[in-house]
Amino acid sequence: MSSPEQPHYDLAILGTGSGNSIPNEAMEDWRIAIIEPDVFGGTCLNRGCIPSKMFVHAADVGRSIRTAGRYGVHGTFEGADWPAIRDRVFGRIDPIAAGGEAYRRGLPNVDVYDAPARFVGERTLRTGDTTLTADRIVLAAGTRPFVPTIDGIDEVAFHTSDTIMRLDALPDRLVVIGGGAVAAEMAHVFDGLGSSVTMLVRGPRLLGEEEPEIGDALTERFRERGIDVRTGTVAKAASSSSAGVVSLELDTGESVDTDVLLVAAGRRSNGDRMDLPAGGVTADAQHRPLVDEFMRTDAEGVWALGDLAAPHHDLKHVANAHAKAIQHNLLHPDDPIAPTLPNQPRATFTDPEVASVGMLEEEARHTGRRIVVGRRDYAATAYGWALEDTTSFAKVVADGDSREILGAHIIGPMASILLQPLVQAMTFGQTVEQVATGVVWPHPALTEVVEQVLLEVPE
Repeated sequence: MSSPEQPHYDLAILGTGSGNSIPNEAMEDWRIAIIEPDVFGGTCLNRGCIPSKMFVHAADVGRSIRTAGRYGVHGTFEGADWPAIRDRVFGRIDPIAAGGEAYRRGLPNVDVYDAPARFVGERTLRTGDTTLTADRIVLAAGTRPFVPTIDGIDEVAFHTSDTIMRLDALPDRLVVIGGGAVAAEMAHVFDGLGSSVTMLVRGPRLLGEEEPEIGDALTERFRERGIDVRTGTVAKAASSSSAGVVSLELDTGESVDTDVLLVAAGRRSNGDRMDLPAGGVTADAQHRPLVDEFMRTDAEGVWALGDLAAPHHDLKHVANAHAKAIQHNLLHPDDPIAPTLPNQPRATFTDPEVASVGMLEEEARHTGRRIVVGRRDYAATAYGWALEDTTSFAKVVADGDSREILGAHIIGPMASILLQPLVQAMTFGQTVEQVATGVVWPHPALTEVVEQVLLEVPE
């Protein structure tokens, strides 16, 4: 029995990223609680993939002006109006977030809570001054930036991906701690718009989870364009001057000064803020709720999705697939479905772009199969000539006997688009030859890179 002091709901959702897509017309007679202590829309909309790509495009334009001379086109880059770029981005995004919240608050069957929530019992949550219960709970509260242990880091001004895109001005100098996708994209943005950028990368290359030769190639390209990429380097201590300059002491014995510091060293689960054990939810060592194939936790009536859940993939399209499956399972508990995720593509939007799907070459070789590899440079295609591109390439990893495509890795212009035919081929079980010769590829489109890399896969 519900009471004003302890309301009861048919469904409670923690987080309004992909979780906000779960309530639909079939749930109009359900009483629903939506709990969002931050901004409606989640990471992707407000401080992740969408705004970052809008900044990336502006940086791409800046880069195209700087590099136009290779085409015989004369242009001068005179700097970037950062406030105008920033306001273009968030002038579009902020109203979407506000509108999403207003829409949910306006529904008669939905209550919105804006304080963090934690379990205080089985399917019982405490949010602010309210304790509520629910028949079903969906955990969709995502992740937050991870800040590594650095002496003095809490006493200096630094930014994460949550705040860096809302700066008031473009810094003259930016230091980025990290070498993953977020670090690489933000380094590209600020370098492309005119900042002097230094990257402190713990590992031997950028994008350490990608194919090593892809990570090596991006590291080299960044250095060629003037980004100071320091691999094998760790920040040990941080301090700041009265003028606001941040100084970092490195494990190499060197130091580096910067006007703005960006910490982009990964993300951590928000599960540690939910007191999951109190709700009977088992989690891994990183506080990510463990889920089965249908996205159910081991606590009756509790699901988890997206970046929060284990095993995790910090990709919006994965979270969306999770949410779609959970929506079905909430409405059809006797006929559950698993998310449709046969192949999970990923892309890093830098200059050059990086995109990949499936196995790395070394990973494939550990399967015991006979592995064959094809590689093709953009420069070998007609459109590659048009781009004056001498460094980009595509790589395909395949089973030498079945001819199944096991992985694909691309670095270069439009890599995120070129990857898609290979994702589709892997999903529908097409062989190397079926994709390469069973369709007509438009000439001289850049998609010939895909056609030709498949033709390069040996017998």
